[in-house]
Amino acid sequence: MWPPVTMATQHPDNAGVPWWKKDAFIATQDEIEEMLILFKELPIDEYMWDWEGKYVDEAVGEKLFSRAKDYLKEHPLGEEKHLTFRIPAWEEGKTHRSARAFMNILSLADLGREIGLSKPPVTEMFLPLTTSAEQPIGVHKAFKEIADYHRAIFHDSKEDEHHLLDIIEVTPLVEDVPSLFSIEKIIEPYWQDLMKDPERKKRMKTRGQRIFLARSDPAQNAGLVPAVLASRAALSTISEVGEKLGIPVHPIIGTGSLPFRGSVNPTYTDTFLEQYAGSRTYCIQSGFRYDYPLADVRSALEKIQKEAPKRQTVRMTNEERMKLRAVVDLFTDTWKPTIESLAPLINLVASFLPPRRERLLHIGLFGYSRGIGAVKLPRAIGFTAAFYSLGVPPELIATGRGLQATEEQGLLPLLEKHYPALREDLKHAGKYLNRENLDFLCKRNPTFEKIREGIGMIERVLGIHLGPEKPHHFIHRNLSSTIYHRIHSEKPDGEAITRDIIEAGKIRKSLG
Repeated sequence: MWPPVTMATQHPDNAGVPWWKKDAFIATQDEIEEMLILFKELPIDEYMWDWEGKYVDEAVGEKLFSRAKDYLKEHPLGEEKHLTFRIPAWEEGKTHRSARAFMNILSLADLGREIGLSKPPVTEMFLPLTTSAEQPIGVHKAFKEIADYHRAIFHDSKEDEHHLLDIIEVTPLVEDVPSLFSIEKIIEPYWQDLMKDPERKKRMKTRGQRIFLARSDPAQNAGLVPAVLASRAALSTISEVGEKLGIPVHPIIGTGSLPFRGSVNPTYTDTFLEQYAGSRTYCIQSGFRYDYPLADVRSALEKIQKEAPKRQTVRMTNEERMKLRAVVDLFTDTWKPTIESLAPLINLVASFLPPRRERLLHIGLFGYSRGIGAVKLPRAIGFTAAFYSLGVPPELIATGRGLQATEEQGLLPLLEKHYPALREDLKHAGKYLNRENLDFLCKRNPTFEKIREGIGMIERVLGIHLGPEKPHHFIHRNLSSTIYHRIHSEKPDGEAITRDIIEAGKIRKSLG
């Protein structure tokens, strides 16, 4: 299937145990089995193999074909099913993991040749933290040079290596709000550079081009509403650039289950298909796959596969884009200082989260280990889980003041036009609000007083009530109270805190 519609990723946001395992931790050596199970048992078109954020099994090709030769003969990689590498961010002087990924792609191409495949098993790389066209162009150049050496040493120089250099794609993964709002500065010069080659240009005009939009990291770095508006603006711009260049475009949206990270889960299908209309590939993270009943997961994936290709991008005028960019500033002006002041507490709570994969430290943005200035924070999943575990969902932070300022400027109707799921997202997150915990937190840190005031603003501006509604919401509230008091006891019981965090995650059907 091209383009792939459902892409399984290795993001470790599941609270519960996968149906095919006895425990919730998925070790590196389990991921080959995971990929094959997902391909065979669910409507999953693509699996993202992460060389960026975690340890990786470099024998992926040999193990795949040794364990599932017959299956992959019927459902060939690169044609019906897709294995795509997320390589490390392109940072000069820190490219050893990228070099390993490049050689792995080339060795897989050799393996494919040996066993009679018509195409290389891996034909695409996702490039994280892309902020300029020069980065994917640089990756293309580096890969070509390595491929040339590979050919010279291991092959007859006249051999075509499956036309690998013509086939390999480097797809930018854009992860920050400013870059999403000005994504044309990345994709237009990059795609124009690719089109200098006549054969590639011909292929692009028929097959099209992908572009990957992050949703979690923009939210962590700027807040919920800015992340959604930036995604919506990017989808519009991508459509316009594709039309201008005469190529089909296939955006990928990188989303998790909870509203803060995208609201892509089996119970929210119609809502997110409308919100991200124009997206052609949806990330299906671990929480989606493993925290819901298997029948619901399968049904939702079938619906995504059927409906996503039909949804047309909602175009945004230049005037709307400019106004929404100003709206974003109204939210981020409150978000960043709020989060910076809460960093010690966020890190403390996140330290009790259970591991779900073998992760590495990240580089780069506000939301990762380097942070802004002296502020360091956990990754997006841990960040989200920490706030939910305290009963203060991050969707509710800075949103009220931003909404009030937007209303005062007469821009609320425009915001809701391009964030149609706004009320539903906030109501969903609000079911996990623990007002008693918030009262306690206000006494410890005055920043929480501003958060409490902001929650009142959300309720007033949108005319909604935030709080538990059903029995499981109240159970979650009780668990978050227990977590709060355990963490602030004289001798915190780490095992008990982790156990409660897991149980709360199972109720909301995602760790973070």
